Amino acid sequence: MRRILLPVCLILGACMPGAPGEVTSRAATPSPEAVASIKVFAVARPEAPNRSNADIRRDFLDLSMQLESGRQLRTFSRFEGPIRVRVTGRPPPTLLPDLNRVLYRMRSEADLNIDLARETGWNITIQAVPRTEIREQLPQAACFVVPNIDDISQYSAARRSGRTNWSSLVRREKVAIFLPSDASPQEVRDCLHEELAQAIGPLNDLYRLSDSVFNDDNVHTVLTGFDMLILRAYYAPELRSGMSYNQVADRLPAILSRLNPRGDTIPARPTGSTPRSWIRAIQTALGPGTPQPRRQSAAQEAVTIAETMGWTDHRRGFSHYALGRITQSSSPVFAQNHFAAADAYYRRAPATKLHRAHAASQLAAYAITQGKGDVALMLVDPQIAVAERHENAALLATLMLLRAEALELTGRTSEARAVRLDSLGWARYGYGADWAVRAKQREIASLNPLKGF
Repeated sequence: MRRILLPVCLILGACMPGAPGEVTSRAATPSPEAVASIKVFAVARPEAPNRSNADIRRDFLDLSMQLESGRQLRTFSRFEGPIRVRVTGRPPPTLLPDLNRVLYRMRSEADLNIDLARETGWNITIQAVPRTEIREQLPQAACFVVPNIDDISQYSAARRSGRTNWSSLVRREKVAIFLPSDASPQEVRDCLHEELAQAIGPLNDLYRLSDSVFNDDNVHTVLTGFDMLILRAYYAPELRSGMSYNQVADRLPAILSRLNPRGDTIPARPTGSTPRSWIRAIQTALGPGTPQPRRQSAAQEAVTIAETMGWTDHRRGFSHYALGRITQSSSPVFAQNHFAAADAYYRRAPATKLHRAHAASQLAAYAITQGKGDVALMLVDPQIAVAERHENAALLATLMLLRAEALELTGRTSEARAVRLDSLGWARYGYGADWAVRAKQREIASLNPLKGF
């Protein structure tokens, strides 16, 4: 699960008119002083999956028994026994607290035997290295996970020899996760959640999932209630490494009935598969290194494919959202129409509260440029709690800064100052270094027509 698409809250979520930029090469790690004032999320509040166990069974099999390329796996693989994790390299100061938090969630929500390793006995290594070292190995990746090595210096030789081939695994013994040491705290945490989940569980991503980190749209950035159910089922005692597809499929109904009895009472709502042509279009539109004209044509192609497929779910919404983001500097009215279309499709689909929060940030930003502070407040206010519940500090800070500008437009300047000040700790977690936080503040302030930027 390599994070190839640009983070949705950092790039697609940008509000200032302009071409979507690449992830900056400047270090985004906050200073020690800034770390002390970072706000963190205290208690996880995941929502239980609200879907049929018949649908979850299909999702489990597609996630666990094939790779992102679509290649089928011959056998089911996992760790057999305790999972112990160590951290090496140059971890930023927020990594260990975030790691301890997700390990606690995995123990309590997914019933996994997972913890930090002592001096010996680890089977997962998390190595924090400069972003440039990751890009040297995989130019489009923000982070990645591979089996059978424990240091990034071993990757090239192991890849040539086939040792990092997931499809040849029968039982997982040793896995390495490579995270950027010089990214913002949120980007490091997001990579941590995704890659740790893949290290121990499913190897695939599915764009059809609206409530999961096992989706390359990067909307969900921390493990969800659905993800924890998948991991818990993955380590159910009825399963073991080396099982075939049919053996896993035969055992899943009873496993899911035991772990998620409510899912047996919900009617199935099967979602169609996602064609490779749409996936390629989205990856071209949102991946790093793509020229602006090609981004736009690829995003338009994604919308066309979504229309042809007859989709009305979050994938249709995401297609419109991507096209709106890519065209907002050159055709702002055209872009707003697509953001509104995205919101309309998100509203019709289940489990898309977080998706709607991203769309609302774009619609509110445009309302602010038009001097419509009351409209912006109506759009932003309901979404602040959504961003907080889903632990997206970058989105939360953005929404709060938008709210501050909207308050100023409606003459509530003292409230605006308080909201702006309150956003700072979340911005430092979401965007990292002070220069990145100031850039986001300037970007959103520039939307306000009263400030004459």
